[in-house]
Amino acid sequence: MSLSKFASCTFHRWGIAFGLAALSPALVLAADPYPTRAVTVVNPWAAGGPSDSFIRPIAQELSARFGQPVVIENKSGANGTIGASFVARAKPDGYTLFFSHLNPIAIAPSLQPKPSYDAIKDFAPISLIASGPAVLVVRSDFPAQNLQELVAYAKANPGKVSYGSVGIGSNTHLAGSMLANAGKVEMVHVPYRGSGAIQTDLLGGQITTAFVNLSGAMGLIQEGKLRALAVSTLKRSSVLPQVPAVAETLPGFEVNGWYGLMAPAGTPAEVIRKLNTELVAILRKPEIVARLKDGGMEPAPLTPEAYAAMIKSEIPRWALAVKAANID
Repeated sequence: MSLSKFASCTFHRWGIAFGLAALSPALVLAADPYPTRAVTVVNPWAAGGPSDSFIRPIAQELSARFGQPVVIENKSGANGTIGASFVARAKPDGYTLFFSHLNPIAIAPSLQPKPSYDAIKDFAPISLIASGPAVLVVRSDFPAQNLQELVAYAKANPGKVSYGSVGIGSNTHLAGSMLANAGKVEMVHVPYRGSGAIQTDLLGGQITTAFVNLSGAMGLIQEGKLRALAVSTLKRSSVLPQVPAVAETLPGFEVNGWYGLMAPAGTPAEVIRKLNTELVAILRKPEIVARLKDGGMEPAPLTPEAYAAMIKSEIPRWALAVKAANID
């Protein structure tokens, strides 16, 4: 064989080998599709709370579709920022996801000290899951029968009306602050570590009122132990259609709580797309829709791009609420 033919043949063999090597990741992915092991979804709120009742049925559906366990891991504290920080630092391979919420993603960027993550740069949005109102409640024997009477009572008793929240800078804190500002009344903020303690102190008379998760309070409302005065969204809730929106008394008032699913930034696009496709399909299932609506939430699936755009629009809006609340 001539030297030129030998060189040509050798180059051809090396070219084939290089081409196969370049294709190997795709071949591996095709033979070994995501996920191949358990997926962890970090819930930044305490176990057993209202958020668990939303995400656990969805995790079960994802597990059935994937043929792999989808495990909920509760990492609560600091208005959800502990869980958010954990996921922001996780390996971006699709095996650690974040059950995202308004507080750590849209509100925390405006608080001091700032969280140890960037709500935009450190996460890859997958989809919004659901949104819905908080409900303003008082103990059933409190004299105010509606929001107008609560505002009037607060004006007549300055500094004697207190409201609970799940923490300084939380959406329930800001909702109370917004209510006081809109009603031109003085209300004392009392922060708690969780919604359960708020309801306990409402029933015990230690605090006057609070915006609470509708699903968590529904049982006490139905039992007549708590009175629902108003919901925080612009429109009434289909779960409590007889309860007016705050905006019917104080025009423009709106606090819309939401949950979504996110991954660490850098997670492969094909993994994000697969998770979005499966999540959107799950959120269309009648039993999941019913489960969310029972908790006062409306399913609200979005594309990853639309969810990212929504988050970007929410951050400056909540920055104004944080400023108005004079949080140090």
